[in-house]
Order: sequence, then structure tokens, then C-alpha cells
Amino acid sequence: MTEFDQTIAVIGGTGDLGSALTMRWSKAGYRIIIGSRNEDKAQAAASKLNQSLGKDFVRGMTNLEAARSAEIIVLTVPFSNHQAIVEEISQAAQGKIVVDTTVPLVPPKVSRVQLPEFGSIAKRSQEKLGNNVKVVSAFQTVAAASISGDVTTASEVLVCGNNVEARERVIGLVKSAGLKAWHAGPIDNSVVSESMTSILIFLNKHYQMHGAGIRIVKN
Repeated sequence: MTEFDQTIAVIGGTGDLGSALTMRWSKAGYRIIIGSRNEDKAQAAASKLNQSLGKDFVRGMTNLEAARSAEIIVLTVPFSNHQAIVEEISQAAQGKIVVDTTVPLVPPKVSRVQLPEFGSIAKRSQEKLGNNVKVVSAFQTVAAASISGDVTTASEVLVCGNNVEARERVIGLVKSAGLKAWHAGPIDNSVVSESMTSILIFLNKHYQMHGAGIRIVKN
């Protein structure tokens, strides 16, 4: 099986980030399943993307069916729904890579870092899903608006996870989406990426920017 033979389930794929990633990955040749609590909504989003692509690369299903039907699961869900969705897909995720993009945004003060008591969301996902699931954290430092459509961005992605091979595979997905990625260490380090989102939102507001991101530089 080549990487493009693998199916990616984008849970929350009707949202801004999920839609942007789905478009980029399907253009790169991946087969995508959009997962949503509302199957009709997922199927409508898939149909719209397929019309844009001119190919039937995208399907729409419920979150659970999408997780069951894919080799790689990507969570692009709001923090408020995260725990319930992790519990819902727990059995379907066993033996798979789960890419967690979730950030702890608590409206209305989304430009203020508000970490939950347990710290990192991705680390909590790893604990809840168990050792048979390889949780990898990514995409917290990229704004959905900066990768929607044919927009190009210089923003880079920090990839955290306890399994190096799983991190490498996710870095491949990041590259397929047209972005640069960096190995950023174990899942514990994800707390920094998750915190960065609120800082980037603050920068956007304060400096009247759109889609602020990060870049790693070296001398």
C-alpha cells in the first residue's frame, strides 16, 4: 500500500480547518472521508469538494463511520466537543494514527492562553485512547484562512508525538498540504503549540494581520 492508497478521515471536516486540509490532501491524491455529527452535512460538503476537484476523492460520513473507515484520523474539532468525540471514536481508532489539531480556545477570550487543568489536549487524547493509538499533534500554528483555496503561506507546523515513525508520517501529510513541518519532540511538547494559537490570534488583532503563523529560523 502506498501513502496515497491510505484513506484519511477528517473529523470535523466541515469546519474551516478541516475543509482546507481536505481540499489540499485530495488535490495531492489522498482519498478523504469528511466526518461530521450530521451525515447529510458531511455528504453535502464532500459532493461540493468533488465537483471542485472533478474527481470522486471525498466521501461524507458520520464521525464514527469515518473513523472506522480510515487508516489515519485527523481531529479538527472545537475544544468544546473534543472530549466527547475522542470517546466516540476510541474503539475505531485502535491501531491507527490520530492527528490532533485541537486548541483550547474558550470564547470570548480566545486571544488569551487558557490551558485546561490537565494541560495539553493532545497528551490527554493519548491517555484516553491508549498506547495502541499513536497520537500526533500538528497544525495548531496555521490559520485555516491561510491555507484555504490556492492561498500560499510561509507558516510552518510543529509536529509532536511519542512515536517517531508516526511523527514522520504526519510530517509527510503536512508536506502534502504544501507546508513545512518540524519534528518537535514528544506529545508533552504539544502544550506549547496549543498555547501558540491564542498568541497568534492576539497578534492578528493587535497588528491588524490575517493568518499570523510561525517560522523556524537558524543562523
